[in-house]
Amino acid sequence: MDADETLASEARRRPRAAAAALGAALLILAGYLVAGAAFADRPSAGLLPALERAVQPGPVAAGQSLQVPALEFYSGRVAPLIAGAALRGLGFLLVGLALTYLAAATRARSESFPRFAQYLPLIGGVLSAISFVLAPIGSAIGGNAFLDGPRTVAAAEDIQREPIIVAAQFIGLPGTLALALAFVLVSLNAMRAGLLTRFMGVLGILAGALFILPLGSELPVVQCFWLGALGILFLGRWPGGAPAAWRTGRAEPWPSQQELREARTRAKVGGPRTAPEPVAAVPGNGTTGADPAPAERKRKRKRRT
Repeated sequence: MDADETLASEARRRPRAAAAALGAALLILAGYLVAGAAFADRPSAGLLPALERAVQPGPVAAGQSLQVPALEFYSGRVAPLIAGAALRGLGFLLVGLALTYLAAATRARSESFPRFAQYLPLIGGVLSAISFVLAPIGSAIGGNAFLDGPRTVAAAEDIQREPIIVAAQFIGLPGTLALALAFVLVSLNAMRAGLLTRFMGVLGILAGALFILPLGSELPVVQCFWLGALGILFLGRWPGGAPAAWRTGRAEPWPSQQELREARTRAKVGGPRTAPEPVAAVPGNGTTGADPAPAERKRKRKRRT
């Protein structure tokens, strides 16, 4: 497509992309907050009781599990657990849609953008959504089976072998990797094409890295902030106006640091200079400066003497 066709196609899809980006940020945050509020006062077994159990005589696996109070607590709050997971799953589906729109806009302006990267957002979003929904369902099934059984340490370990939990982990790992790679590749190439500012490009790359190496809280604050800002950009409400590439339909690369330095140097060299103060010329004399009258009076006195 030429530039006009590209802009027309993007204009038709931009409202949906903006809604997807903003909705993703809100749903993901809501999902974590719902689950966090429901399980804020969950009981914990603690390290000291576990160490005491370990030094007691007899096989540990046959003893009563210290996870019984926590699993009983979870069993009574399955609904908010699944609701929070469903909100996050829907949010990650919308992440895939928003990033796919940005990837398509980048591909239309840059042939160097890898074609496979256009499909990574949807792949990562779908797999992550499935994983988020399956995990709490598997945990609920495994937890109920544990509470209905002998409640031993061995039975508690069997919860993680629940087929649905294993499937969620098997699906979630490639989903997370695909989504992280999508954030990095799309943000980097969109920044190079001039669709994202340098701030948004670098922040998007950081958001992708945090999927692999999360720091601090599990709440994806950086990712949600970036998605919200992306939605504002799609709506054309970006402070100072959207980057030029959104208006021209072509790549508008940002100047490099060297180009910025050269531009500043040219501005200094070609800038306005302070003009020297004008000096009155002396009539009949090629020099300028002090009044010549005292020198003329001296010559007149010499001729008289």
